[in-house]
Amino acid sequence: MSKAKPISPYRLTSLPRLQKDPKLALELFRNPYPNPNHEKTCRTKPFRYNISHYDLIITRLGRAKMFDEMQQILDEIKHDTCVTPKEIIFCNVISFYGRARLIDHALQVFEEMPEFRVERTVKSFNTLLNVLLNCGKFDKMKETFENMEKHTRPDACSYNILINGCVMSGRFEFAWNVFGEMLKKGLNPSVVTFGTLVYGLCSNSRLEEALKLKEDMTRVYNVSPNRHIYVSLIKGLCEVGELNSAIGLKQEIVRDKVKLESGIYSTLISAMLKVGRKKEVLGIFEEMREKGCNPDTVTYNVMINGLCNEKDFEGAFGMFDVMRERGCKPNIVSYNVILGGLCKDGKWREAKDLFEDMPRQGCIPDVVSYRIIFDGLCDGMQFEDAALILDEMIFKGFVPRCEHIYKFVDGLCQLGNAKLLWTALNTLVKANVFDVDVWRMVISKVCKEEELSNAFELVENLTVPLL
Repeated sequence: MSKAKPISPYRLTSLPRLQKDPKLALELFRNPYPNPNHEKTCRTKPFRYNISHYDLIITRLGRAKMFDEMQQILDEIKHDTCVTPKEIIFCNVISFYGRARLIDHALQVFEEMPEFRVERTVKSFNTLLNVLLNCGKFDKMKETFENMEKHTRPDACSYNILINGCVMSGRFEFAWNVFGEMLKKGLNPSVVTFGTLVYGLCSNSRLEEALKLKEDMTRVYNVSPNRHIYVSLIKGLCEVGELNSAIGLKQEIVRDKVKLESGIYSTLISAMLKVGRKKEVLGIFEEMREKGCNPDTVTYNVMINGLCNEKDFEGAFGMFDVMRERGCKPNIVSYNVILGGLCKDGKWREAKDLFEDMPRQGCIPDVVSYRIIFDGLCDGMQFEDAALILDEMIFKGFVPRCEHIYKFVDGLCQLGNAKLLWTALNTLVKANVFDVDVWRMVISKVCKEEELSNAFELVENLTVPLL
């Protein structure tokens, strides 16, 4: 029998990396020798792992969300005094736990870093701050930031994360205070800092301040605005009806050769359609093509929505052809926008035809599609068609909105079709979407229009499936 070749440390680093299955990668890490009796036959010392081996397998396990196995490897590192872990390993582990929203685990790893002979620097603090930000733990993030200065000096990235958290949690005045503290510490604000503040100002309709800050960042801090800042400003201006000012900013983008994106044009197109400046939209489309910024699905959906608001359904359907010609496939939002427009305009037959045609067009209706068509049919007193949609909807695991269930049942009671009413009620009961208010309404209707005995019969028939 030929002797198994020993696996070198380099080989152990490359093999798990090439192995797509994280479980097999872990097995290779645990058993670097293919022959379990290799150590005895070759009389070699036990395999010594280095920090690269640990880093690689922890990364593989973390990405695969194999957290129990990852934690076991961490425990081995803690007791392996021959290796000195690097801080980046723990930053990665904290990030893995953060993505899985396992905040307590992330905090525990951060607190235990000194036990691994690893100093916590601004890098690991920023990693934890970012995890807390993404998970919406703003109070804990603020507490961590305040504790940070006991161990290390916060950098510009630390302040940017805290400012972002303040804006996201609606504490905008506190964000300004943090910005002021950042300047006092001698840290230079970046385009990220200003982008967060401009977004916060625009979200709070403080557009004059946002525009002034955009000017100050260039004049005072020598930081040029990027496209994200322009997007925030243009959206904010369009929302308050300052379309001409928004167009002026778009021209400024072109002048300063800032990279354009479809979101800017989509916002302008939507605003133009809302105020009836439909003729200018074609010019926007042409400009997009000239600037090498091809319209995407979002842009076309904005156009479709605008055309539906104007009740130009022929034009809206025509956009489907334009999209396909330009290599942009209509998505579920495209269809739902037209469905909603047709229902809103009382075109029930056309809406139902489109809904039934969606699968053939390669777009399967989702829960939003079902709710739109069900709500529309109920609003239009088309209760028999709504009953068919309800049955299909429940079968696919979707449920209608509560307010339209009430409207639907009330409509069936008024329709006087007892057989359809009982069928629909049984469907609702089986789906467990039949609340107390609907029970009271139905029984009240039956008691009012029929004999009292029929109400008892109704309750008995509907409660049988629940037993």
